[in-house]
Amino acid sequence: MTDTHEEEVLARIAKGLVYTESEAAFQAPRRRTEQIFEYNHTPPGETEKRRSLLVAIFGSVGARTVLLPPFHAGFGSNVHIGDDFFGNVNLTFVDDVDIRIGNDVMIAPSVTLTTTGHPVHPSRRADFGRFSEPIVIEDKVWIGSNVVVLPGVRIGYGSVIGAGSVVSRSIPPMTVALGTPCRVVRSITDEDLTTRDAGHQGRLDPTA
Repeated sequence: MTDTHEEEVLARIAKGLVYTESEAAFQAPRRRTEQIFEYNHTPPGETEKRRSLLVAIFGSVGARTVLLPPFHAGFGSNVHIGDDFFGNVNLTFVDDVDIRIGNDVMIAPSVTLTTTGHPVHPSRRADFGRFSEPIVIEDKVWIGSNVVVLPGVRIGYGSVIGAGSVVSRSIPPMTVALGTPCRVVRSITDEDLTTRDAGHQGRLDPTA
């Protein structure tokens, strides 16, 4: 495949248009499959080794990152993570294009962040035909267990995504959103500063 053809395929991918496995095969060297396998089999006490592997796997990774194995990624190199990130077990990144995660983000068990979908008509799924759109998770977001975030979604600053949600549209900042499809149910306000304090009754709690 020529450089010109690779550029044409990358341009189609960037526009969210359909492309095939064969057309995107030139990207295979950017997959970090071996390093991900090694990370998932590294003993818990080998914190320095885990850190060095995360640096090798991800496109960028901030300070004080906690990612509990196992995790899974199509590439790994298209994932960018900020500071003070916590990711619980069975986090899956379908990162055919960028997944960008801000600072102070918490993700509960068994969450999938997928930048890629497939055409509805079966003839367009030949050779694993697909399309990809980036995902952005802004600072201080909390994502509950078993959430699926779909291509092109942005989750705004400070928002909470309730457990089991399927997020097919972007979520504004400082809101609680849940359901299938995921919808905003309320804003996050100063009243939430006292949630679960002694003498205060909790508000809607979609926790993981």
